[in-house]
Amino acid sequence: MSDTTATASPPPMSASQERAKTAVDRKAAKKAAQKPKKKAHFKKKELVHMFRGLASMLRAQINTSDALKYYSMGLPNKVLADTLHKIRLDTDAGISIHEAFKRTKRFDDMTVGLIQAGSDSGQLHRAFSELSTRIKSDLHFKKQVKKAVLMPSIVISVLIGAFIISQVKITPQVEDMLLGVGQQPDGLTAIAFSMSHLTQKAWPIVVLSLITFIVVVWRVPKVRNTILIVMMSKWRLLNSLVMSLRQMTFLSTMELLYSNGINLAKSIRVAANSIKQTPLYEETLKAADQYENSGVPLSTAFSKYTSVDEQVVHMLSIGERSASIDSQLNMLAEMYEEESESHMNDFTQVLNFLVLLIAVTLIGAVFVSTFLPIFLMGPKMMQSAM
Repeated sequence: MSDTTATASPPPMSASQERAKTAVDRKAAKKAAQKPKKKAHFKKKELVHMFRGLASMLRAQINTSDALKYYSMGLPNKVLADTLHKIRLDTDAGISIHEAFKRTKRFDDMTVGLIQAGSDSGQLHRAFSELSTRIKSDLHFKKQVKKAVLMPSIVISVLIGAFIISQVKITPQVEDMLLGVGQQPDGLTAIAFSMSHLTQKAWPIVVLSLITFIVVVWRVPKVRNTILIVMMSKWRLLNSLVMSLRQMTFLSTMELLYSNGINLAKSIRVAANSIKQTPLYEETLKAADQYENSGVPLSTAFSKYTSVDEQVVHMLSIGERSASIDSQLNMLAEMYEEESESHMNDFTQVLNFLVLLIAVTLIGAVFVSTFLPIFLMGPKMMQSAM
């Protein structure tokens, strides 16, 4: 007779328990199905090429459906190719081109709004072309900002690492060597060794705090904006640079929309999406509401409810009186683009000077803490050896 091992099985659920469990499972499944999945946007370089290619085909009298099909064929980015295929199927089914782009959830409101403007005015090729130009300009300035900030950050990080290594590894060896020959540090030598002792105790906490701060600034827009506002209030050049970039971005986008047939209020709201992570976003939306609902002139709404420059308000006022708002917006966008270039050059030069100053300070600290004790204690070491 063979031995059998009995396994305990859970007691069977009652009918009411099974119905309750089924209801909970269905509710969870429904909630998961209703939860929208966030889709990442495409790289801006890919969008520049795509919009430029679509614009060239539309100018060559190729219809929109065929242009989407031809461009998607052979694309290395299969996700982009599939997205264009879905857009083409939607447009063939009678859905408007801007709605088809919106349904993919991979294009921002500004892009969809400009495509709608081009479609409504019968100039979709111009909308695609201007989108390509707009994104390319945005990439250019972001590259300049990154170039101005990234390299100094790397240099300073390397020098801070060198300073910590000198304080933790090299200076203690110098101190042990001096104490080994019976010499007590004094004067600048004692200060250098005290700095080394403090650095050995504090550097892990300081480095960890610095890394945490950088991560928080990078990941939390509110913290980043707060720090930027404080720095802009203290540094006039930074304030001029940031405000020029924001106003250039907003005004150029607004001009693209308005010149393609979108009314002023909607142009402001759609263009505001290009500065969505800035305080100017809420200000421009409020100005658009006041202009549309209260009947105040556009220049007055911008003067009262936004922090744009007086020059913007003045030129908008001229545009309203002379019925040339699109021309004034275009002039303002070009003016702020030139100002942004000038401020960027000045900012880069100032930043390079600050990096040089910090580098000299850190190198001097390494020299003082590592080599100066040897120079100062050298004669005493020779005397003790005699």
